[in-house]
Amino acid sequence: MAQGLDLTLLEKWIREHVPAFNGDLKAEKFAGGQSNPTFKLTAGDRAYVLRRKPQGTLLASAHAVDREFKVLSALAPTNVPVPTPVALCEDDDVIGSMFYIMEHLEGRIFWDPALPEVSDEDRGAIYDQMNRVMADMHMVDIHKAGLSDYGKPGNYFERQIGRWTKQYRAAETETIPEMEKLIDWLPKNMPVDDGQVSLVHGDYRLDNMIFHPTEPRIIGILDWELSTLGHPLADLAYQLMAWQFPREAGINGLAGLSRSELNIPDDEAYIRTYCQRTGQPGIEDWNFYMAFCFFRLASITQGIRKRALIGTASSPEAEAKAAMVGPLSTMGAAYTD
Repeated sequence: MAQGLDLTLLEKWIREHVPAFNGDLKAEKFAGGQSNPTFKLTAGDRAYVLRRKPQGTLLASAHAVDREFKVLSALAPTNVPVPTPVALCEDDDVIGSMFYIMEHLEGRIFWDPALPEVSDEDRGAIYDQMNRVMADMHMVDIHKAGLSDYGKPGNYFERQIGRWTKQYRAAETETIPEMEKLIDWLPKNMPVDDGQVSLVHGDYRLDNMIFHPTEPRIIGILDWELSTLGHPLADLAYQLMAWQFPREAGINGLAGLSRSELNIPDDEAYIRTYCQRTGQPGIEDWNFYMAFCFFRLASITQGIRKRALIGTASSPEAEAKAAMVGPLSTMGAAYTD
């Protein structure tokens, strides 16, 4: 047993399902990944990544690692950079829950959007790269990629507000007035459905990207658990939402920093570049998209909080992250005024 993995059963399964697997299996759990526990597997000179569902009682529809495997398989031949998926195991008897194995990518993960570890030139290039890859993802032909059944029909935001309200209620531990305000305001202020449907990542942020070891280039987008077919502006607003966070209490946002001095585009410039790449006109109802993203993240974080309380959260930092439900809902509610 290595950090919750039965390596004897796992190694037997891998030898049967992963090509060219040699050597004794070792496993090391990655930090973070409080939703779906993630491990680095090594055997001989090869390395892989394993993503599993957490064990224990789970909220309905959460932790769908089989969906992650499906979208990685669909994107592998496209120009959207993803780790190559290797094998999916739907048999809970192997390690206690469903899991999949994918390529391990050697590169850099950045945790601070201020990117203090890179040059001004690379900092600007990294932001442009995030913008370009998001635009490329939203322009993937979902029918050619085999993803036409990857989401439900109908208004994306209506579905998402309904889903995350239910998830929040299922994980609710106390009444938070700002969340109640968002739950009431969002359905009443939804923009008219403009018919845009694309693959959306659902958690498109800096630390879910692996960059080339030396170049300002994304080589893999990670953590597709929340991906679906939906409205592309949800991804755009979600990424910009993270930049509004204050730089305190362990949160890495961009609030209070001079972006021009750091060679980081302001929100308007980033949105304008994205619109140019995707052929979008200007964006109306931006406050709705931002309020929605804060609400959704607060609901996700409440799920982490609940799992921390019942002991199934994967990350030891889950409880600290869960304390953000109130601040997130407060920031979201500010966009409703």
